[in-house]
Amino acid sequence: MSFTPNLIRQYMAPNSDASSAGGPGGHSGHSLDFTIPKDNLYAFGKLWFSFDDKPCIAAFHGLNFGMVGDQRLKPLFGYTGFGMFQSKLLDNGNVRIRGKEVGYFNDPITGDILETWDNPYTGETVEVFNFLNDAIRGELTPEMPKFQFGDADDAPTLMNEGTIKTREDGSAPFILPWERYGDNVMLAWDYTHRYKNPVTKDKWPKAHTGTYINPSEHFTFQTNYDRLADRSIPSADFACGFSRMSPWWPWMKMGGSGVEGMIFGRMNSHKSNQGLTDVPPKVLAYTEKHHPEYLEAPDDWDDGFPKGTWESYAEHVPPEV
Repeated sequence: MSFTPNLIRQYMAPNSDASSAGGPGGHSGHSLDFTIPKDNLYAFGKLWFSFDDKPCIAAFHGLNFGMVGDQRLKPLFGYTGFGMFQSKLLDNGNVRIRGKEVGYFNDPITGDILETWDNPYTGETVEVFNFLNDAIRGELTPEMPKFQFGDADDAPTLMNEGTIKTREDGSAPFILPWERYGDNVMLAWDYTHRYKNPVTKDKWPKAHTGTYINPSEHFTFQTNYDRLADRSIPSADFACGFSRMSPWWPWMKMGGSGVEGMIFGRMNSHKSNQGLTDVPPKVLAYTEKHHPEYLEAPDDWDDGFPKGTWESYAEHVPPEV
């Protein structure tokens, strides 16, 4: 098969000096060994985030569709926004991360950010709840991260569980499914949550869609190998496909509607280290007017935890009853 050498190369250092000392991350030359967690941490921190002294900007934009039974998927609204991300390589090889992000629902034709939306399933005009998250903080270690959402008895989510080799004790090394084809490197990143819905039926009967929620997100990055491996460059550009599946967004007020279904989203995402120039103009203008603090870089490396849409909704939207 013609691509066999590339498949082999994704699990091997491209040259023999990959484990030699020197330079950030303990290497000299422009090489990465994707079989060891240390190089995976470095590459991931450089791709999604940036080791520069200022954060990178990654923008996204696409469509959300409604999935009901065996009906044809219905395009409902756009989903767009951007994140501001930064990383720091620690002496022990761990990577400290910080960031903030905004996610807006918009008109896919005009690009205008929605304040209200006419729900075609219920005939009701509902108030849109856009998503803000300034709590992206943490430290990546040689172990694949797990995120604990919901109650203590909810099972934590292991990142990329479909492509990792777990040890007998259930732990997993931070080894990612990089694939190299010529000058390009591709990376998939998945998470699939399931936990108790914080938007409870007793307080939000119309926003509540079930005792449990199971949102998942799936990323497919593409970047240049030489730029990723060159340790004199603090950040690597990427183009990324991004898909998402979840129950109905709580602000759609689908609880009690009798319409059983879910949301499927597909987006493009990109990071070019050109600052805010890649953010869609209407997204930037809306943020400048309504949420200017999300245009300011994070100023701490504290511990934190990403906040989900349902948690944010339950925190900021008064109960219906």
